[in-house]
Amino acid sequence: MKIEILTKTENQDTQNEIISNIRELINYKNLEPGDKLPSERMLSEKFGVSRSNIREAIQKLEFYGILISKPQSGTFIADIGSIAMDGMLAEILRLEEPDFKSLVETRILLELKTVRLAALRRTDEDLKLLKNALDAYAKKVENKEDAVEEDLLFHLAIARASGNSTLKTFMLIITPEIITNFEKYHVCDTNQSFKGIQEHTEIFEAIRDQNPQLAKEKMKIHFRILYQYCYNLNENHFMD
Repeated sequence: MKIEILTKTENQDTQNEIISNIRELINYKNLEPGDKLPSERMLSEKFGVSRSNIREAIQKLEFYGILISKPQSGTFIADIGSIAMDGMLAEILRLEEPDFKSLVETRILLELKTVRLAALRRTDEDLKLLKNALDAYAKKVENKEDAVEEDLLFHLAIARASGNSTLKTFMLIITPEIITNFEKYHVCDTNQSFKGIQEHTEIFEAIRDQNPQLAKEKMKIHFRILYQYCYNLNENHFMD
């Protein structure tokens, strides 16, 4: 399994500038639902940025339902009223980069749901992917190598096993930022990584045995150190 970055951009200011320009273009030309945007090449030349920057901005607006790309046809305005669309574009431009605590909070909320669903819905193929991810994590830890990415790949496999594409998408969106912040704040240490092998194994076994309540409890245990590190609060306040 490979981690895919869906909305990560190298330059947030550039992306906001492009989105702002697209917003102005839509308003200036009075584009309506179903109307076609100029090509990436034309937008690149008009806005003075690279085509890859244009593509990333379009993908971001696709994610929020503003634009729709059709293979071999181009990019079109989604079926949203002009007032609602302008308001949504304004809110997108005001979005702030999430801080580490917000990322952790979001991740915990998502995973306590996904692990229960995974235990209920997992397939034999899901179990294979989970076991492969578990083994990859254990191998890195035992070799005393950085296993942050393998850890998150195991959790992405759980999201896949949940059978809920929206939850999986949310996990994919926040994963790159989590990797960056784990490294920045040095959350994981060697002892915790070795403990993580056992915790991952217990989560895997609960999913395998289709025991959703046990899976959720094991996930709570797995997140206890991370939660306390970020919040220094009673974990029951958040994870009940």
